[in-house]
Amino acid sequence: MSPQPPPSITKPHPNSLSDFIFSAFSLFVCSSSSFKPTSNFNPPRRLFKFPIMPLTTTKTPAINNHHFPTPQSLSDWLRPRLPSDSFAAWGTRPGTKNIHNLWLELAEGETSLADSTPPVRTLEVVVVRVRDHQNRILIESHQQLSNGDIRDRSRPLSEKMKPGETVESAVVRAVKEELGSIIKDSCSNVNYGDIVKIIPNSYSSKVEERVSVSYPGLPACYVLHTVDAIVDGLPDCEFCSEEEEEYQDLDEKEGAKGAVSCKKHYWKWVDSNTVSS
Repeated sequence: MSPQPPPSITKPHPNSLSDFIFSAFSLFVCSSSSFKPTSNFNPPRRLFKFPIMPLTTTKTPAINNHHFPTPQSLSDWLRPRLPSDSFAAWGTRPGTKNIHNLWLELAEGETSLADSTPPVRTLEVVVVRVRDHQNRILIESHQQLSNGDIRDRSRPLSEKMKPGETVESAVVRAVKEELGSIIKDSCSNVNYGDIVKIIPNSYSSKVEERVSVSYPGLPACYVLHTVDAIVDGLPDCEFCSEEEEEYQDLDEKEGAKGAVSCKKHYWKWVDSNTVSS
């Protein structure tokens, strides 16, 4: 038997060294790409013309989640949490509102109450500084209420905002509800979206905390959204406007029957320099 030839030895492929170098380099590149250096670059923030609210300046108590089926149930809850003499003034002291009004505000989502002693009433309000061509601002001097009381105001047009309502929509609604009767006298086929013009870059907001005038003894936190606007169809002199029945859509609610509503608004023009922002 002839001897077996020795096993052959496989020679390295001429490109194996270069492949090894390429593989090592690829591994280095992959590991380097996973490293993200720290950067001080901050991407630009999106700016909103009317920022999403609410604003907060202090730590507020938890919002009350109680359900008040009737004004009486709300009264029973509030009575031990408020000074007795203050609570007794609701609806009896001139210019104040009563428990029916607060119950409706809660039912409509316009107001919330903090579960604290005393409770804190929180609401968002749109303030419309109506301007004219003489650089004057329209001020509501006083109101006539449904019970015959006269309520001093001395402030620009303002209105509680509805849940989920935008500032623009609240402005148009406020003008329609409080100035609509006088505008209809000078304009036919009124489109309030056309006659109400918000002045660009006039929006501002702030939070005010004070005891409510409408509800004595009840602290309030007002989130104020303020804009300047031009409104067509208004007289140049002092005038009075009538508001449609404030709670006409809520007649089926028990609280609407006893609530105090506003019947007439009295307006005057004043120099803008005399009105605080």
